[in-house]
Amino acid sequence: MNALSPPQQSISTVDPKGLIACPVCDALHKDSTVPTGSTARCVRCGSVLMAPRKNALTQIVMLAATSSVLMVAAVFFPFMDLTAGGMSTHSSLYDAVMAFSSGLLLPLSFATAALIVLLPLLRFLAILYALAPMALGHKPARYGVAAFRFAQSLKPWAMAEIFIVGVVVALVKVAGLATVNLGPAFWAFVALVLVTTLKDTVMCELTIWKTFEERSQS
Repeated sequence: MNALSPPQQSISTVDPKGLIACPVCDALHKDSTVPTGSTARCVRCGSVLMAPRKNALTQIVMLAATSSVLMVAAVFFPFMDLTAGGMSTHSSLYDAVMAFSSGLLLPLSFATAALIVLLPLLRFLAILYALAPMALGHKPARYGVAAFRFAQSLKPWAMAEIFIVGVVVALVKVAGLATVNLGPAFWAFVALVLVTTLKDTVMCELTIWKTFEERSQS
């Protein structure tokens, strides 16, 4: 683990292209090569600036592809069964989205579909489009930079993990009133959240931007 050194010259004499700003405290650091497996941290607040990992692009692409498959499974497979008083109810994620599809609640249906399904899936596909060519050793795809920027802009709005936390809280309250049988879609969604978290942990955004720049010039 190491820290990037702050610029010793005055800002007016330093090339801005050779500086890196900390995303947390805005402290400026000299851009330098960080060895694979090492971590560069801000000298002021200790935030991670760069953390290049061996085969990181391949890992990110594989995890994004896995997340896409898990999302499709989570939408269409049975999510859970509820049994109470001799009556059973079967539900899927698709049923949860369509439950608000009539009357004044229609906008809520669109919001649920977008935040839980569409935006996360769009983010996975944008990451695949942007990084897959570079993971295979090629130059960045056309509009790959825009696709990756779009994927990162969707990150705060992709709320799959918020949904699964809400489901778990609801199950705790319902468990005493009904018999709950969790379906394959529930476990697919749990796996989706774990894989997405792992992908975001492996991903070093600054390293990816530098890779875009290097591959575009080669």
